[in-house]
Amino acid sequence: MKPLRVAVLMGGRSSEHSISIASARSVVAGLLEIGHEAVPVEIGADGDWAVDAARPHELFEGVDVVFPVLHGPFGEDGTVQGLLELADVAYVGPGVTASAVAMDKDLFKAVMRDKGVPVVGSVTVRTPAGSENPFGYPVVVKPARLGSSYGISIVRAEAELGAALELAFTHDDKVLVEEFVQGVEVECSVLGNSEPIASTPGEIVPLLADWYDFASKYEDGGMELVVPARVDSGALERVRELAVAAFLACDCEGMARVDMFVTEGGEVLLNELNTIPGFTPTSVYARLFEASGIPYGELLRRLVELALERHERRARLRY
Repeated sequence: MKPLRVAVLMGGRSSEHSISIASARSVVAGLLEIGHEAVPVEIGADGDWAVDAARPHELFEGVDVVFPVLHGPFGEDGTVQGLLELADVAYVGPGVTASAVAMDKDLFKAVMRDKGVPVVGSVTVRTPAGSENPFGYPVVVKPARLGSSYGISIVRAEAELGAALELAFTHDDKVLVEEFVQGVEVECSVLGNSEPIASTPGEIVPLLADWYDFASKYEDGGMELVVPARVDSGALERVRELAVAAFLACDCEGMARVDMFVTEGGEVLLNELNTIPGFTPTSVYARLFEASGIPYGELLRRLVELALERHERRARLRY
């Protein structure tokens, strides 16, 4: 592949701003190592762009591909993808529809259920007063449209439910009360467009808490990634199968990380799908492909190629 000019979007308005910056720095370094030109474009926490976002064609003038490394709302939810579609530039990762659906865990689970993909049980709450918990305790309370474990609580008694809902509602006006699943937390990376491939699944072992919270995800020594996950071979294959099924059902392209649980009885349940997974040194997406024989530089090269392939394919459509 000839050297390309790749704009790397980072930062953004969400609470995951700092994680985005760390991820993007890794991407920039990786792109440079494989011979591409990387153009960092930082979006401030106040929403201000380092360049004029009001003129998208000028913003990306001379850019071959855009690599959004924006986590959470205003980046991973289809909003930036819509801007890039309007600007008619190739970009890495899923498009508007897949990004928007996957970001909303309520809608995402509805789509998965319709497509026959088993998911962790949950109910949706739109006001704190309208809380419902049919699962007993413990139970998980989380904002519907946020990531990196922000606003999530493990509620172990009814007396704790009100405070957990209040916390979640500070981040979103739609909240999930979700079944607490006993089992092994497993993640699987997916890469591709029409014919995606799944990585070897990895097992998440939190070391700083009894669940995979923010510190476990991002602090040094916060978690151990065991590859392959310590489940039987049938469960491993089922994880890979469901990861690809969820990717296709959600209309994803490019990349995604799929999070699941393998229960004590061996059942595999889908939890979430992340359309812009982390790319920090501790992030799971690239590490799983590294363990599957695709090193970091090759992974970035393929993601750029997939972005160009989709853009060229869609350019042939008649609207």
